[in-house]
Amino acid sequence: MKVIFLKTSDFYYDLPKELIAQTPLEPRDSSRLLVLGRESGSIEHKHFYDIIDYLNEGDCLIVNDSRVLPARIFGTKKETGANVEFLLLRQVSTNKWETLCKPGKKAKVGAEFEFGGGILKAVVTEVKDDGNRIVDFDSDENFFSTLDKIGQMPLPPYITEKLEDKERYQTVYSHELGSAAAPTAGLHFTTELMDRIKNKGIKIGYVTLHVGLGTFRPVKVDDVTKHKMHSEHYEIPQETVDIISEAKRNGNRVIAVGTTSCRTLESVASEFGEIKACEGWTDIFIYPGYKFKVLDGLITNFHLPESTLIMLVSAFAGYDNIMNAYKTAVDERYRFFSFGDAMAIL
Repeated sequence: MKVIFLKTSDFYYDLPKELIAQTPLEPRDSSRLLVLGRESGSIEHKHFYDIIDYLNEGDCLIVNDSRVLPARIFGTKKETGANVEFLLLRQVSTNKWETLCKPGKKAKVGAEFEFGGGILKAVVTEVKDDGNRIVDFDSDENFFSTLDKIGQMPLPPYITEKLEDKERYQTVYSHELGSAAAPTAGLHFTTELMDRIKNKGIKIGYVTLHVGLGTFRPVKVDDVTKHKMHSEHYEIPQETVDIISEAKRNGNRVIAVGTTSCRTLESVASEFGEIKACEGWTDIFIYPGYKFKVLDGLITNFHLPESTLIMLVSAFAGYDNIMNAYKTAVDERYRFFSFGDAMAIL
C-alpha cells in the first residue's frame, strides 16, 4: 500500500476542551458508541450497550486483562520532610522499581523517603540517563497491599477531576497487575454485558499488555516514521490462540478491544508469521500503510490529536474515514479520551 499521510500534523483535529471527559459515566455501558464502517466509512450513532447487535455468533473479542497499579504515591523526604511524588513505571525486581520522581532534585542516589506515615519506605539507588530513578522499597506488609492503601490512580494529565472510585479506572475483567494506565476501551464493558455477549456465542479471549506511560508520549517529530515507540510487556496464552484460530478457521471475525490488544496481536503475527502462545516486549508502531495480519474489527476510544493511537486507527479504517469520523464526533459533542465515548470500527 502506498503511504501518503506521514506528517504528524496530518493527524491533528480541533477539540474543544469541554469535550474532554473528566469523569466516567454510570453505568459503564451507557457511553455513546460511534459505529464506523471500515470499508464504507458509514457512521451510525448508538450507545455502547448496542455493541452486541454488531457482534455475530462465532466472532471473538480479544481483551487486555492488565490491571492498573495505584502507582502515584505521595510522601516526604526523610532528612528534610520535603514533599515528594513518586510514580511507579516498571517493576525491576521484587522490591525495586523504576519511577518518576517530582521534584527530581530531591531524589538523588542515597536519598530516603517515607510514604503513608512510614508504612512504606524507599531509597534511591540509581539515576538513569532519562532522569527516571531506580528505587528500593521496604514495606511493613505485602508491597501491593500497601500500595492499594496509599496509592492513587495515575490518571492522564488531561483529567483534572478527582476519581472517587479507583475501580472505575479498571476494566471489570482486569486481573494481571502491572499497567501505569488503563486500557480504556474496555472501561465500557459491564459484567452483565460480557455475559450477554458470551451467551450470544461470541468467545472472549484474553491477552495481557502492561500499558506504560509512553502511551501518552507526544509525537515530537514531523516525519511520523522517525518516531520511536516505547516498549511494553505482553503475554498471549494458548487458550486465546485457540479461540483466534477457531474464529479464523470458520470465517468469523477477530475483534480487538482497544489499541493495546490490537498491538499485542499484530506484534506477535508480525514477528512469528502467526498467532502463538508467547510473551515478550513490543514496540510496534502502526500507522497508515501497515497491513493488518489478524484484526477484522476494533473497539476503541477517541484519541488525542497527533498521537500514535489516532495513527493506528487511521491505518485500520483509512485516514479519510477516521478524520471524518472524528470531525463528526466533535460536531455531535461526543466525550473524548480515557473516560469518554467509544468507536467500533467494523
